[in-house]
Amino acid sequence: MMGILDNLSPLWIENQYEVWKKDPEQLSEAWRAFFNGFELGVNQPPQEAATLGLKEALKHSGVQSLIYRYRDIGHLLACTDPLSPCQIEHPLLSLDAFGLEPSDLDKTFHTKRFMKQSATLKEILQVMRSTYCGSVGVEFMHLQNPEERQWLIDRMEPLANRGRFDAEKRLRLLKKLKEAALFERELHKKFPGQTRFSLEGGDALIPLLDAAVVKAAELGVTDVVFGMPHRGRLNVLANVFGMPYENLFAEFGDNTEYGVVGEGDVKYHKGYSVDLILTGEHAIHLTLTSNPSHLEAIDPVVQGKCRARQDRMGDGAEARVLPLLIHGDAAFAGQGVVAETLNLSQLAGYRTGGTLHVVLNNQIGFTTSAADARSSHYATDVAKMVRAPVFHVYGDDAEAVVHIAQLALEYRDRYRKDVVVEVICYRRHGHNEGDEPYFTQPLMYEQIKLRPPLHSLYEMELQGEGFAEEELKEVENEVVQRLAQAGGKSAEPVESAFLARWSGMKPGTEKAPVSTAVAAASLMELSEKLSLIPDGFQPHPKVTGILQKRREAVLKGGPLDWGNVEALAFGTLLAQGVPVRLSGQDVRRGTFSHRHAVLFDQQNGSSYLPLSRAGAQGAPFCVYDSMLAEFSVLGFEYGYSIEAPEALTIWEAQYGDFVNGAQVIIDQFIVSGEAKWGRSSGLVLMLPHGYEGQGAEHSSARIERFLELAAAGNIQVVYPTTPAQLFHVLRRQMLQPFRKPLILFTPKSLLRHPDCVSKLEELSSGGFKEVISEPPAGGEVQEVLLCSGKIYYDLLGRIRKDQVQGRALVRIEQLYPLPMDLLREELQRYPSGVRYSWVQEEPRNMGGWRFLHEPLCEILGVVPRYVGRPEAAAPASGSHRLDRVEQERIIEDALQR
Repeated sequence: MMGILDNLSPLWIENQYEVWKKDPEQLSEAWRAFFNGFELGVNQPPQEAATLGLKEALKHSGVQSLIYRYRDIGHLLACTDPLSPCQIEHPLLSLDAFGLEPSDLDKTFHTKRFMKQSATLKEILQVMRSTYCGSVGVEFMHLQNPEERQWLIDRMEPLANRGRFDAEKRLRLLKKLKEAALFERELHKKFPGQTRFSLEGGDALIPLLDAAVVKAAELGVTDVVFGMPHRGRLNVLANVFGMPYENLFAEFGDNTEYGVVGEGDVKYHKGYSVDLILTGEHAIHLTLTSNPSHLEAIDPVVQGKCRARQDRMGDGAEARVLPLLIHGDAAFAGQGVVAETLNLSQLAGYRTGGTLHVVLNNQIGFTTSAADARSSHYATDVAKMVRAPVFHVYGDDAEAVVHIAQLALEYRDRYRKDVVVEVICYRRHGHNEGDEPYFTQPLMYEQIKLRPPLHSLYEMELQGEGFAEEELKEVENEVVQRLAQAGGKSAEPVESAFLARWSGMKPGTEKAPVSTAVAAASLMELSEKLSLIPDGFQPHPKVTGILQKRREAVLKGGPLDWGNVEALAFGTLLAQGVPVRLSGQDVRRGTFSHRHAVLFDQQNGSSYLPLSRAGAQGAPFCVYDSMLAEFSVLGFEYGYSIEAPEALTIWEAQYGDFVNGAQVIIDQFIVSGEAKWGRSSGLVLMLPHGYEGQGAEHSSARIERFLELAAAGNIQVVYPTTPAQLFHVLRRQMLQPFRKPLILFTPKSLLRHPDCVSKLEELSSGGFKEVISEPPAGGEVQEVLLCSGKIYYDLLGRIRKDQVQGRALVRIEQLYPLPMDLLREELQRYPSGVRYSWVQEEPRNMGGWRFLHEPLCEILGVVPRYVGRPEAAAPASGSHRLDRVEQERIIEDALQR
């Protein structure tokens, strides 16, 4: 009976007792026996025995509830804030909240799932308070797997959530604190007034990361990929990655000979990588990913890099590659990409086996107090959405910080889930070294001014425990000497970004002969493979029909539609050993039901990938329907692409305008990453574009934005008009000797347009045509209509229908880099006096017009006529009828005689 009581609330037992008093027969025989005093002695009067039994049962139940509640909310009494007094009481954790009294402290109670089967209430309280209400507050009872809860309990309660550190480890910890503090002091002395985003106040981050790297290596991790904002970044580079001090000093001196890559970036945004040999023969590779000022944007990029490494390593790789993200408290709570990235963590196409999140909570965001920065109690509350355990640690307890980092990594290693360590500390200076924090937080900074630095506190603690003063002083002298020696050295040369898997790539865009054609026989053989259905597999009859029609079209030499040719492009690359990864919303079937990359059995729901038959040399075809997000998913794919130049990595928007939700990734990574950090990417963005009367939000992929961002050969912007063009540009993307992002505007209505087809011979010969010139069917040329994309078919259809004479059509298939020489060569074929017009579907202030206006004037020597929609605030009309009227007017204007 006592075992049952352990799981019941006191209120429920009281209710049962009231039922027993009124009508015992309503209860089971066991409960009647209990309330009749069966367990406490049959010699006592029944009523008295029952009353005594109930009280005793309530106390036992209360003790079990107390244990549970301390595990659940003990963190509310944890002493984790260096700037606030510790709370010593909470009404939900008082003895009377459990029906207990001070007189019960020396009583022995039976316990369940505790360190031992029975203990006094005093012993129980001591364990609970020391474990959950000391320097560490833990949120873990929201974990829904009881095994995970118990695993944590078994590692926290026996040790009271404290680590065990021998003298050697404690001296190492002190050294890391000294390195953190003295490095900042040296920068302040050498470069007064320069922005460095000091770590001071959050010094515990350095021993935390040092211990995390060592622990990770012990657990079998070979690669750690870091992502972090600018706060403390230089300190991490110097004292965790071992970047030479002289290189950092050269950065502050703005020595361009040190090796600025491209346009360069500020020193606290740049990345770095290093191979470390740790004690115990463990080797580990550390990478700090380059990061812009849009703080948390780096989160999905790191995940993508890690996933690419894991995919390359194969089985067991999640144990070997660790994502480690460092966050600020205001950014972690405030920026939505954090929640998006957490949501990716357990999805099949994006999981990386768990991330160690370190939140450096300095309790202020620039000048904004926590009360104005979040509605949640903790900055980390968003992490509980994925049932991640959260450890809140007192930032001035260095040993607690290190211990929790190690425990967190053990949890990640066992359960392959995200885990959060929040170090609650402070920021000694303003947001940057030129700010005056007293302007906005005078009381906080008055407290901070009085606090000694953490290395001094820990040194005093060690002295009090018997460490010799000379021994401790030697630790500091060693750090000071290293810093002094670095001041007289020259910076070490910066390694090229084009190493390892990038060693065969060139940083530029120099054109080289690239053969993208594939023999017709090979294409036919591939088509046969793609049409085969495994025995017993029953796809939807319509899908079976689509596959057979595709096969027949290839065998007949055409016509080949968009979906068919896309599959052939993927298949031919796979056959050459090129992995293909495609992700985005609904990409397996395709938003417009044109792809069918994954087939589903209509009887049991199992899946089959026809392209899985095509890969050679182990090249996989991976296609993933993403969650409903753009920012994080595009960031992930960008990260994947910079880590895997050997793979064709594609993100497809459900509609082209959906890319708007990922503009930060485009602006700060995709179009500028190589210029700022020397990091190339071959990522392909497939953006459905075209005006079909579906309103403002489903018409435009915002061609104008990408053209505005295009410069110095940073991206490729292509708007292909035929399946053959798609085939060749996708193959060109992987066969050319460099990697540049490819912005690929793809069709919607043209997916099934009878004229938007290609012949097999167009795939087996030739290549991608940057400009396609189509002279009139007959008669003298009166006007050349230049255009790009879908509008070509509208113009062609009207010319054929009305037998319009004298109109030549010139399609610019590659908008950037604009093929000036080729375009000039094509246009010079037409006689002088010919009229030139640029025709587009988009409004005048959108599309390609403003980008092309100047180069067309340069080539033609005259200003071409503009034909298209007038300037507008929204990309398209919300009225289908009005949209068709506008489209008809464009065609009429273009072909006026």
